[in-house]
Amino acid sequence: MFEPSADLVARLGADRVAIRLAHERALWRRKRRMGWWSLARPMSVPWVVRAGLRTLGLSKRAYLEYLDVRIVENIVLLHALPQAFDGFRLLQISDLHSDLDPALIDRVIERLGDARFDRCVLTGDYHDQIGLPWDRSLALTLRLAPYLGKAPLAILGNHDFLAKVPALEAGGLRVLLNESTAIEIGGERLWICGVDDPHSFGTHDLRRAGAGIPAAECRILLSHSPETAEEAATLGYALHLSGHTHGGQLCLPGGRIIVRKAPVPTALLAGPWKVGAMCGYTSRGTGGSGVAARLNCPAEITIHILRCA
Repeated sequence: MFEPSADLVARLGADRVAIRLAHERALWRRKRRMGWWSLARPMSVPWVVRAGLRTLGLSKRAYLEYLDVRIVENIVLLHALPQAFDGFRLLQISDLHSDLDPALIDRVIERLGDARFDRCVLTGDYHDQIGLPWDRSLALTLRLAPYLGKAPLAILGNHDFLAKVPALEAGGLRVLLNESTAIEIGGERLWICGVDDPHSFGTHDLRRAGAGIPAAECRILLSHSPETAEEAATLGYALHLSGHTHGGQLCLPGGRIIVRKAPVPTALLAGPWKVGAMCGYTSRGTGGSGVAARLNCPAEITIHILRCA
């Protein structure tokens, strides 16, 4: 059983640590089919998906699309952005699910060689198969660290357990647990705030993440799921970056989403969007969930180009 350090408890908050660990234990037992879950053995969704792709003759195409990681540029106009940050390039990687296929990390490293950016953020889900050890996914994820530039920032997703934070940080990724950090250029500041997973664990705290930041200063929120969009807009965040949905991952032609992984409006499931005055972006994901396959939904590494509005 994981015993969090005093530092982790202080950062996330004792109440949220307790909630998270209780949810983690329940999730682990369910995925391992422990306790009464051993009586419920539904057919594996990934198995069904793989069988369906084979039946339709789409397995090879879906795997090639999974590895076809693209660099996507997204221009964001922000009214509160300091002039010193006009043109700042913020790279986002999301939903690696690294243990699905080690070939993905090689492809991401290859793509990063062509990317020009000022800072990198990772918006969660480094592991895929909950209930199995995360040593492999952790090692694969940390292979990226040397390619992510200076002081990359990360948050946890709904596939990530709190016990991974010390190893992620030892490997070079600073994990924001309802916390913030400032980037400074020429005496001006841009704040990156990160919250814990809102989807499965519900241990996010947007107010705590932005605590102490002057109201007039520009704040960017990293939240694994777009489910926090409405609250973030109300609290005055300028930009909301998330993932989790995978953009549907296996979509109909034209990118039409079949499976919705978050209870949000369709517009928030993939790509750029707005809620009130706040800009937002939901990554289609850099990896895949459950199966190493994609259809009509390219994987992406996103570069957000920040501009003064």
